[in-house]
Amino acid sequence: MNSKPIIVAPSVLACDFNRLEAECVRIEKAGADWLHLDVMDGHFVDNISFGPPVVQSIAKIATVPLDTHLMIERPDHFFPRFVPYVNNITIHVEPDYDIGNTLKGIRAAGATCGLAISPPTPFEKVEPYLDQIDLLLVMTVNPGFGGQSFIEPMMAKVMRAAQLRTERALEFHIEVDGGINSNTAAIARECGANVMVAGTDIFRAQDAALAIEELRE
Repeated sequence: MNSKPIIVAPSVLACDFNRLEAECVRIEKAGADWLHLDVMDGHFVDNISFGPPVVQSIAKIATVPLDTHLMIERPDHFFPRFVPYVNNITIHVEPDYDIGNTLKGIRAAGATCGLAISPPTPFEKVEPYLDQIDLLLVMTVNPGFGGQSFIEPMMAKVMRAAQLRTERALEFHIEVDGGINSNTAAIARECGANVMVAGTDIFRAQDAALAIEELRE
């Protein structure tokens, strides 16, 4: 069901922040295709991670694309602070703001744009925007914290996204984030996902290169 190449995007949230530069370099050398940056504001989700200064620092280190996931209440207000440093910005469908204009603004500013959907949210919420995005992020855990267990019923959303992508002749990536390891990645790939976000499974693996390769196979 998957015709797109598999992309592995390790989540920097799981790294040792005392060694941020070394960790990013290590994971890139291990074969990361992208680096996934989880930005949380303490409002949309009950956690705070990092903001533009840390993203700017990572941008100075990274040689692979930066995939930035804004888990924040006002992505329309804050995305311009991230655009100069990253390649993709993904915003959530759940907060109350003008999603269409924000997606257009991200593209106009020079980045690709993604839309994320949390587990409780009906898939119908993202359907009107599928022709406006470069990436659909299906959350396979509730957003806000790493290390949670994969919610397999979310694969129905992945399959529906893959179906509509084919029916409408669209090209967006389908990304999954949450509880991704070699076993759950295989399930997600079979359902149509092609971008795998994993944090602890990669950064805390004894062999990061092997962990990354196992997400592709």
